[in-house]
Amino acid sequence: MPKVSVLMPVYKTNEQYLEESMKSILAQTYKDFEFLILDDCPSDPREDIVKRFNDDRIVYLKNEKNLGISASRNKLLQFAKGDYVAIFDHDDISLPTRLEKEVKVLDECPEIGVVSCNIQLLSTKEVTDYPLCNNDIKIMMLQGNYVAHTGAMIRKSVLLKYNIQWEEQYTPEEDYVLWARLLDKTMFLNLKEPLIQYRDLEGNTTHTRYHKMQDLDIIVKAMINQKFGYLKECGLSHKTYKWIYLFSLIPFIKIAKSSKHKKYFLFGFLPLLKI
Repeated sequence: MPKVSVLMPVYKTNEQYLEESMKSILAQTYKDFEFLILDDCPSDPREDIVKRFNDDRIVYLKNEKNLGISASRNKLLQFAKGDYVAIFDHDDISLPTRLEKEVKVLDECPEIGVVSCNIQLLSTKEVTDYPLCNNDIKIMMLQGNYVAHTGAMIRKSVLLKYNIQWEEQYTPEEDYVLWARLLDKTMFLNLKEPLIQYRDLEGNTTHTRYHKMQDLDIIVKAMINQKFGYLKECGLSHKTYKWIYLFSLIPFIKIAKSSKHKKYFLFGFLPLLKI
């Protein structure tokens, strides 16, 4: 039985991006995994692309009708044989040591049920600065989603024990609500290293369903704050930072986030605003 199941739903994926995504998984330094690919578009499948890869670790599945992203993820989870499930989106790139480093965390730290990482945007080369330790992650989750879904690996036993799955009614915020369900069930960790290259494309759900995402984001935040609002009184062990780039090249505005404030600095040192 494989130690890890990589779960990747596919829906009308750009052929070049799909090939690059698959290559990035098959080139991982960690080898003990199965690669489950579920095609959720019967009318426009990607079977020919998947089958170009002659690798026994690939398991290709097709939905008879379109189920949607959350139902497809749950179906993949049902097929998963591994102790750990690695989430991966169909147009991103996993760097070669991603699985190796995440497996190491879950092997060595049984109290951790979710491990993820920072990500690099392919469009700007900008790298996220997510909180790293369990307490900081949970404090910052009161403000937004600070766990990269496409870079996460989850202990499958935790999902099964608490009967937690992806919830269709929260799509396209199904990842944020998944973390909300898990916050009091297990511990989280983010690796500082960016192990995912993320395609921030105009056709991404973030753009095409922006207004619904905003509405659901408010609902999930309220859900988390109702249960974990007391964490607002806890201080972060470190601040997180994010840069806004001018012309996608020049570091222009630095945003420093703490559990209580957000500060903006021009060129990283000239204070502009505190909210």
